[in-house]
Amino acid sequence: MNPLSRLLCISNGHGEDTIALRILSELRSRHPDIELAALPLVGAGASFQKQQIPLIVATKTLPSGGFIYMDSRQLARDLKGGLVQLTLAQLKALKRWAKEGGAVMAVGDVIPAAFAWWSGLPYVVVGTAKSAYYLRDEQGPLPELPWYSGWAGSMYLPWERWLMSRDRCRMAIVRDELTCSELQQLGVPQVFAGNPMMDGLTPNQPMAELSPREPDTLTVVLLPGSRSPEAYANWQIMLTAMDSVVKQLAPRPVQFLGAIAPALDLALLRSALSATGWQVEAAQPELVFSQANGRVILTQTAYAECLQAADIAIAMAGTATEQFVGLGKPAFTTPGAGPQFNPTFAKLQTRLLGPSVILVPNPEDIGAEIVKVLANSDRLNHIRQNGQQRMGTPGAAAEIAQRLSSQLLELD
Repeated sequence: MNPLSRLLCISNGHGEDTIALRILSELRSRHPDIELAALPLVGAGASFQKQQIPLIVATKTLPSGGFIYMDSRQLARDLKGGLVQLTLAQLKALKRWAKEGGAVMAVGDVIPAAFAWWSGLPYVVVGTAKSAYYLRDEQGPLPELPWYSGWAGSMYLPWERWLMSRDRCRMAIVRDELTCSELQQLGVPQVFAGNPMMDGLTPNQPMAELSPREPDTLTVVLLPGSRSPEAYANWQIMLTAMDSVVKQLAPRPVQFLGAIAPALDLALLRSALSATGWQVEAAQPELVFSQANGRVILTQTAYAECLQAADIAIAMAGTATEQFVGLGKPAFTTPGAGPQFNPTFAKLQTRLLGPSVILVPNPEDIGAEIVKVLANSDRLNHIRQNGQQRMGTPGAAAEIAQRLSSQLLELD
């Protein structure tokens, strides 16, 4: 059979785009002449264009930002914003691209998988959101689940497993070994485990400005999320949590590292810090604040460095929280108003990540919870092992690219 030299990536979210690009980068390094294209179902697709991967149709950012499953009101807003028209345009563009042959990589949930099947081409599904850990762990079913949970025998519903089991689906990649085993038992062929979320977290260089000035400093990374305006509302909640941490740990010094998404406006975050009593440090007036035994450093360029340097996280994010947990460290979360990090999402995240995430309903209680966890060395060891087990180790993107080459594109 002649090798396939065209690959279309279909994804449906910011985190999914990031995962897709890690795989595509590895694939392109193996096969520089491969023709890549992208169909982002959510968002503007700018990250693909920055990597010189063309979009096959014009994109549009809808009000929900891709989180319609969290709130039915978001679906109504998206429908008014042109969801139906956008979807029809995307399906037409997919059929046009498919006429010249190639293969499809679907990254995300059932929607990109269904698009891939509808293309009529060979495809692979990279499942990023679902995991058996939502329903069980290695010991068995989780307690206190709704009565209807697990009715299908898996988080992957029958129609999703059907899409993964077609002859044209050359393989399905899921995020952890527990889910892989479950799908194999349910009859899905060619299913493998691999989680590219843990790739790309090696710091580019040590950053002296992130190093604590005083011994015994607790370093806390702040992860407010990446979407506006939700991230600004989350930041306000985090300020309450930060105050509780500084007070509970006093006189121990606490350094907060604000890992802020490049798309967010730092001026709004600085203003909120000043309004709650944080004082600008003269040496770096735009980036560093202090108050009592606390210090805050804001950065939009040192994400991996912040995650690696921190001892714990205060997090109101999706992918960023998972990555931090994967480093074997505890994340303390508190729900916001959404559309992403609302109470439903926060509760689901604790099921996915287990003991590595400590959900604190009231942000003013986070300081006390941090003191409690840090005093328990056995619990910290369990968190370390759990995070690495659930999130996997670096190198998954390269492994998936190799499988794409041999099982989907037949290039190796």
